[in-house]
Amino acid sequence: MVENQSDTFELGGDDEIHRLGYGAMRITGEGIIGEPDDVDNAKAVLRRAVDIGVDFIDTADSYGPGVSERLLREALLDDPEYRDDVLVATKGGLLRNRDGDWLPMGDPDYLRDAALSSLDRLGVETIDLYQFHRPDPETPFEDSVTALAELQDEGLIRHVGLSNVDAEQLDAAREITDIVTVQNEYNLGNRESEAVLDACEDAGIGFIPWFPLGAGDLGDKEAVLDEVADAHDASRYQIGLAWLLEHSDVMLPIPGTSSIEHLEENVAASSIELTDEEYERLTA
Repeated sequence: MVENQSDTFELGGDDEIHRLGYGAMRITGEGIIGEPDDVDNAKAVLRRAVDIGVDFIDTADSYGPGVSERLLREALLDDPEYRDDVLVATKGGLLRNRDGDWLPMGDPDYLRDAALSSLDRLGVETIDLYQFHRPDPETPFEDSVTALAELQDEGLIRHVGLSNVDAEQLDAAREITDIVTVQNEYNLGNRESEAVLDACEDAGIGFIPWFPLGAGDLGDKEAVLDEVADAHDASRYQIGLAWLLEHSDVMLPIPGTSSIEHLEENVAASSIELTDEEYERLTA
């Protein structure tokens, strides 16, 4: 268990954010394609997130595609009441075909075009955090990361992050440029990225767990999760988030939802304090 845990994290050593953020994948249409059924509701969710203290929002150009980034601009970044209160991270390096498949694309020229398009959709001069969405087996990994480093040198992106990488790839990327975040699947039921989390802790790199609740599938952890949830009069999802925050001081969960009610429940998880015994039972 983390001692003297903070509810904030310094991204790259200089941008302080609250550790519980929001993932903006679910504000698009069914299958993460197209417009949401209720655009006004999607924008209301984004604004409510910031209103209740969320200052870190993650998206990607492939969510929609392009829809999530555009809605973020319209709801927050075009509004002076909100734009200075949120750090937006986006990602490039995945294509969507007509069947909705996710196809890696790490070609340097493509990544440059993708970042420029994200700048346009977000309506910003510099992207706060730009993440390489997934290594492409058809492109040398170092070439893809170098493309992001060049965009950073030009001032088009502020921080560089990675997603869906192993520890060796993280090491290789850090030889090219500073890496401030890694976004991998991680939750109570899936800890295959433990070595990557360890490396992030050693280097002070933020670790963003996608599927932070395992899409509701937490395997043999479900029984103890329900017991702990009952003890706190909380949902199993809230306890899953509380465990992530307790597990590591570099953990930056980004639960996503299209519901204001669920959003508020997720954010409330940051105030749940697990006992040592509860934490150990969940972790074992």
